[in-house]
Amino acid sequence: MIDGAKALRSGIDAVYGKDNPVQRCRNHKIRNVEGYLPKELGEYTTLSMKAAFKLDADEGMKRLETLAESLSKAHPDAAASLREGLSEMFTVNRPGLPKVLCRSLGTTNIIESSFSGSKSRTHRVKRWRDGSMVKRWAASSLLSTEKSFRRIMGYKDLWMLEAALKEDIDNSEKAA
Repeated sequence: MIDGAKALRSGIDAVYGKDNPVQRCRNHKIRNVEGYLPKELGEYTTLSMKAAFKLDADEGMKRLETLAESLSKAHPDAAASLREGLSEMFTVNRPGLPKVLCRSLGTTNIIESSFSGSKSRTHRVKRWRDGSMVKRWAASSLLSTEKSFRRIMGYKDLWMLEAALKEDIDNSEKAA
């Protein structure tokens, strides 16, 4: 799960290989595309993208490609943004996971929530003595933030994701 940063993708490729499945944050993609559009067209595009994310991967990608095509003449930057990383927008849809789990795993909100909680607990610290102090504060703030975490929607179906990932690993090992 990444927000679309090219450096993150390069790091994942370097450590885990290019065949490692990556899910791009759908909320970031919607905001990026919407940023290139006038407000009235941005609302329509947002609704179209959210509807496409609920479909199976192939159908959703076709719908978004059609949307990008319709935007390409008047708003080429929005169309290019929509097309960029399009297949990675549907990674969680491919294994046939339940819709509620796809929705939870389709954004980086889970990750950003912990960062936000940690930031709110450390924002007043102005003088960091050394690296070990930074690590202590980071660990302490994350542990404190953990108390406010809720279960992700669809958490009971995470075993399905685990099974799909193991199957993917097994298939890639057999192919190698």
